[in-house]
Amino acid sequence: MRVKIEDVCDKATSNLKQSDVMNKKGLFPVFGAAGYLGKIDTFHQSKPYVAIVKDGAGIGRTMLLPAKSSVIGTMQYLLPKDNILPAYLYYVIKARHLEKYFSGATIPHIYFKDYKNEQFDLVNFEKQKQIVHKLKVIEKIMTNLNDELKLFDELIKARFVEMFGTLSDNENGFDVVIIDDVCSLIKDGTHQTPQYIEDKEEGYKFLSSKDVMSQKIDWSKIKYIPADLHEKLYATLKPQRNDILMSKNGVNYGVAAINDTDEVFDIYVSLALLRPKEMIDPIFFRCVINNPETKRQFDSSIKGVGVPNLHLSEIKKTKIFLPPMKLQKEFVNFVKQVDKSKFEVQKSLEKTQQLYDSLMQKYFG
Repeated sequence: MRVKIEDVCDKATSNLKQSDVMNKKGLFPVFGAAGYLGKIDTFHQSKPYVAIVKDGAGIGRTMLLPAKSSVIGTMQYLLPKDNILPAYLYYVIKARHLEKYFSGATIPHIYFKDYKNEQFDLVNFEKQKQIVHKLKVIEKIMTNLNDELKLFDELIKARFVEMFGTLSDNENGFDVVIIDDVCSLIKDGTHQTPQYIEDKEEGYKFLSSKDVMSQKIDWSKIKYIPADLHEKLYATLKPQRNDILMSKNGVNYGVAAINDTDEVFDIYVSLALLRPKEMIDPIFFRCVINNPETKRQFDSSIKGVGVPNLHLSEIKKTKIFLPPMKLQKEFVNFVKQVDKSKFEVQKSLEKTQQLYDSLMQKYFG
């Protein structure tokens, strides 16, 4: 049966602020856009429900939340009616990508009145249970695969410390240099927001910090810019194979990936390009930058009250180990073996994600 969102849930609002939750020691959880915030002495909802971020960053993000809990005012309550399971409503809302309804330039927001008429197929309770169970099983598999990928990263970090120690101790007496010493070029991308185009055939690839978050360039969701802009940008900065691309703006600054292709592309200001000299192996360099000790140096150098910004001058003077090339290569060989295992897990994760997306489309499209 084809129904509208307003046929299966009621809306409700919250007057709670984040400050109402801080330093409280109650029994009942409160949630915000980023998840759990704390506990207070009362609750708004006695039954499980769905909440959606309606104001600010993350609008459209959907959560399935437990009975005897609350959300703050930037969230919208969606309270299931008797004809739908809370978990099924959660998947319905998640599949709708309601962020497309946002309005407001400074603080984006979405309203129930804008998406209440979205339609979907409402099946009987038994079918709802089956669909929810199937999707939860797939989500659990994806969680396990993501956890496995994180373990590989931890393994590399542990091996790094085992071989090279820490900067503070430097028990092996390795050379300590600054990043500027091991690079022939350190430069960021264009500071102007480009006009993007949909034409992938005529356009040129354009990367930003979001495309290196996995410590590997993710080419799947990149944007494209017109040829005339590419020619202008490429005349000032030509990324090459084995260049390091490092995020320098936003909350996830300091994440590095290697350009291991001969792709032609341009970069945004949120990325710094570091071109390693022959004295340092690119894979070793990537791992050094992604090492927690390097991240702590970045943390102490960060500029910007709003959006964090890691300046090129701060990147250049960051201290790192420079072991003999023989040891660098030994470490790199270990990393390559781990990366092979990561690649297989990543392939499994991508296939599982494709299955999940196809089922979401099948059930709720």
